[in-house]
Amino acid sequence: MPKQVTDTLLMIRPVRFGYNPQTAGNNSFQNAEGSENEQAIQAAALVEFDAFVQKLRAVGVRVLVFSDRVDAPQPDSIFPNNWLSTHDNGLAVLYPMYAPNRRAERRLDLVQALTAEHGLEVRMIVDLSANEMHGRFLEGTGSMIIDREVRAIYACLSPRTDALLLEEYAQTFGYQLHTFDAFDQHGQPIYHTNVVMHLGSRLAVICLEALPVEQRAGIRHALDLAGKQVLEISLDQMNHFAGNMLEVRSAGGQHYTVMSQQALDSLGGEQRALIERHTPIIASSLDTIERFGGGSARCMMAEVFLGG
Repeated sequence: MPKQVTDTLLMIRPVRFGYNPQTAGNNSFQNAEGSENEQAIQAAALVEFDAFVQKLRAVGVRVLVFSDRVDAPQPDSIFPNNWLSTHDNGLAVLYPMYAPNRRAERRLDLVQALTAEHGLEVRMIVDLSANEMHGRFLEGTGSMIIDREVRAIYACLSPRTDALLLEEYAQTFGYQLHTFDAFDQHGQPIYHTNVVMHLGSRLAVICLEALPVEQRAGIRHALDLAGKQVLEISLDQMNHFAGNMLEVRSAGGQHYTVMSQQALDSLGGEQRALIERHTPIIASSLDTIERFGGGSARCMMAEVFLGG
């Protein structure tokens, strides 16, 4: 059975992290106020990134850190899970990106380095980026929450998650598809599924309040059938990135649920206790990255499922 949780993560250390106006049109989590202070933002993001990596490594999670390109730095390179996913059959998938200035984040050299430098086996690369020419986007595990054990995908449709491309992906790779709509408190579509929900080995976290009423029971039923205990979060908690979590494991097999400090602070005592019945929590302050990038802890971690 495929693993749902990995002990190896790929992360990109930023060179010029900052507010990206090309993504802000459909990412309401971004905040432009103060974004002109580019050097200060990059410096603060670097401190947050390094502290986050240190916390993961301290508990035995393998973190492969690559630097963004110095000659062509990208404001959102810190979020690699949008352009790359890997799978335990040796497959690596490259995804089509909504924002033109994010497309340079895709790096074949980095995928090749997983084999050349880290002994991980990439047997096949599938590049879906040509869909960009046709205005069809699918931003990796930002767009798709994958249940690898039961071969299912959960996805909220948005300008960054094309319904037809999603169906083609599910058919090609053999996944059952659960699609839904999700909206913020202003009625705007939510840009990525991974801010709405998290799926671990035994626990699912989801903001059902963001879904239309008529779609909630169906998604809840699918999670129940998959054997997941469901923790519901509110719209306010979602806005503090409480849906943007990832379960990881150490080399010794201990599982952890990873999130930002802001996300943890937004949870109530009973909610924290429910998570901790499944795994300990790792939380790290990512305030700068969340404020200007509009993404959080889960967005920063590309899971590596490749064998050695």
